[in-house]
Amino acid sequence: MVVSMTGFGRSKKSLNQFSALVEIKAVNHRFSEYQIRMPRQLFHMEDKIKKKLGESIHRGRIEVFVTVEGDRLATRQVQVDWTLLDEYYQYISKIKDRFAIDQGLTVHDFIRDELISIEEKDAGNEEIERVVLAAIEEASGHLLHMRKLEGAELEKDLKLHLNEMAERINHLKELAPKVVQQYQERLTKRMSLFLEGQLDEARILTEVALFADKADISEEITRLLSHMNQFESTLQVNERVGRKLDFIIQEMNREVNTIGSKANDAAIASEVVDLKSCLEKMKEQVQNIE
Repeated sequence: MVVSMTGFGRSKKSLNQFSALVEIKAVNHRFSEYQIRMPRQLFHMEDKIKKKLGESIHRGRIEVFVTVEGDRLATRQVQVDWTLLDEYYQYISKIKDRFAIDQGLTVHDFIRDELISIEEKDAGNEEIERVVLAAIEEASGHLLHMRKLEGAELEKDLKLHLNEMAERINHLKELAPKVVQQYQERLTKRMSLFLEGQLDEARILTEVALFADKADISEEITRLLSHMNQFESTLQVNERVGRKLDFIIQEMNREVNTIGSKANDAAIASEVVDLKSCLEKMKEQVQNIE
């Protein structure tokens, strides 16, 4: 099954006093890469979120945006450094006595960041985790559905290119024998002019045989057709096929290049250009397959 690496999924879930909004965006990438943006209070959930996403997403660059609303996401507590506060009080008192300062001490004299601070602690509420993971699961399901739909369109397009390649190859099969025949006719004509009609047929046949062997593209065509059949059958496999398809395209391109270098004919060269154009379009599409 062809699954695209591009897609988008969104979900909003609520549970008691909490609600979570999750948006997931995926694009193509050689490997699996996650970027998760969420409130600081949820950082401890990163591994759980990746594990949940990994159940349905196996390749691509995945961007996750998590927003949580509700009470008690975090608790705040006043922290007092009493030891430092005692020392501060003693030194202030000594300063007042030493310099005969009559002004009395007030609470505001002790409101210092280094003495009194507000510490924020994560609520660690299990309800928050449940609602976030539920939203992640639903959003990833929507994402996978979109990827499958796009994958189906990619598969259709790839099969169209395969059909076009098959037509080009059939034309190559028709052209290949004519190349040798045309070479024999040209060689016979040149030797006839050079030798004034006294032809050495054995030599001509030898030269034609050597040319036919060098220009023979039947093996390349056979291998190319084999790769095409393998490509089409791979499209039906129910697993991740992107990298395998990319490899098969490389092999097909190698055979097409060999055909172009061996066949010394303008018509065949034109077909080779069209084949390479098809392969280039297929390669671009395969880059988006998981």
